[in-house]
Amino acid sequence: MKNIFKKESVQTYLAADAGLDRTLKAHDLVALGIGAVVGTGIFILPGHEAALHAGPAVAVAFLLAALVSGIVGMAYAEFSSVMPVAGSAYSFGTVVYGEIIGWLLGWALILEYFLAVSAEATGFAAYFNDNLLGAFGIALPKALRVGPMEGGVVNLSAVVIVLLIAFILLHGANLSKRVENVAVVIKVAIILIFIVVGSFYIKTKNYVPFYPKQFQTPPLGIGGISTAAATVFFAFIGFDALAANSAETIEPEKNVVKGILGTVLVSVFLYVAFSLVLTGIVNYRYLNVDDPAAYALNRIHLQTWNKLITLGALIGIFTSMLTMFFGGSRLIYALGRDGLLPTGIGKIHQKHAVPRNAILIATLVQAVFAGLVPLTQLAALINAGTLIAFTFISFGILRLRRRSDLVNPGFKMPWYPFLPILAGCASLYFILMLPTMTKISVGSWLLLGLLIYLTYGIHHSKLQKRV
Repeated sequence: MKNIFKKESVQTYLAADAGLDRTLKAHDLVALGIGAVVGTGIFILPGHEAALHAGPAVAVAFLLAALVSGIVGMAYAEFSSVMPVAGSAYSFGTVVYGEIIGWLLGWALILEYFLAVSAEATGFAAYFNDNLLGAFGIALPKALRVGPMEGGVVNLSAVVIVLLIAFILLHGANLSKRVENVAVVIKVAIILIFIVVGSFYIKTKNYVPFYPKQFQTPPLGIGGISTAAATVFFAFIGFDALAANSAETIEPEKNVVKGILGTVLVSVFLYVAFSLVLTGIVNYRYLNVDDPAAYALNRIHLQTWNKLITLGALIGIFTSMLTMFFGGSRLIYALGRDGLLPTGIGKIHQKHAVPRNAILIATLVQAVFAGLVPLTQLAALINAGTLIAFTFISFGILRLRRRSDLVNPGFKMPWYPFLPILAGCASLYFILMLPTMTKISVGSWLLLGLLIYLTYGIHHSKLQKRV
């Protein structure tokens, strides 16, 4: 027990990750980041959050979430510059805080990554079954459309899309980045078309009141905006996924920060513009639907454009899943690499230079959840893990700068120590703004993780065995 705060060295991680191919450049990371951040969050959440928490001011909520995430992203970029290794917040935490904190960060993010992929798979299946297959008059039987909790047997489309992404990832980072780069261009183009076309149908009366009085709750009347911002944070786990790719990035000390800041700039524009156009076309009261953009276009009788938005949503959710799957598989690979999970998970397959066993385990878990559990159940826990990691990584910069043994050849977070403290406190604030049930559920998950560490991890940890 006295060694649970024992710290790992960066050199150990670099040696262990030497079998991974460094093939990703800055533009590949931007594509991965946009692929993750501009997915389910933009195609589903703006409508729900406008109707339930913020009204047209949902655009302000997304701007706030993007800005906080961008500041935290700079902390991730500094860590990636010092430690270009797999595992992201888990590996960073183990080096600066000690193994027990690193493990809990990794354990929180396992839940986050896996549930994010599964939730997005069910969202993909809903668009695919209802809008794409439906357009061709094809209807799957209920037994194959939903899981047993909703009266069916299995959500077949959700399982198939998880298996397809697993196939892509098993064939190496090169194939993954080629698919991602093409899909992201198509997705962004479709979102821009919606923004441009929709802007001609905006009715300014829909912006009044911009921030409805019923949402002006404590603290300081910004409770509604804060809750809406906290709800979308799961999309910004894309920054953690980018950092998780540091071990496969060329010149990570330069390219990771370019990838993160490029993602922030594109994402904040798309989220804010999309939300403003959406709430300008349709009054916020009517937007509590799973396909708000398609619904808005139907309201103004643009059914042809509606089909294009459906295609954009499918591609958007697909690319988001690809990045989340990539990051999650690298995370459990890192835990296996270090002995905290069975060491077979930490093996690298030589032919394609990927952690095959980690990908297969992630595939199994995500396919089961996607096939059997409805979206509403999956979404409940998705934000807390991200915000926990954001908090520790932001404050971790203060500890990182005091380590004379850790050399930083690249990016450093500006305005030190003000920005790291601001990012950490903002992340803590948004944790407090999450629903009470979410906080209780995540607390229970962390207690389970602590139990696993004390009964298995600490006895098999390579770090603990090292004198």
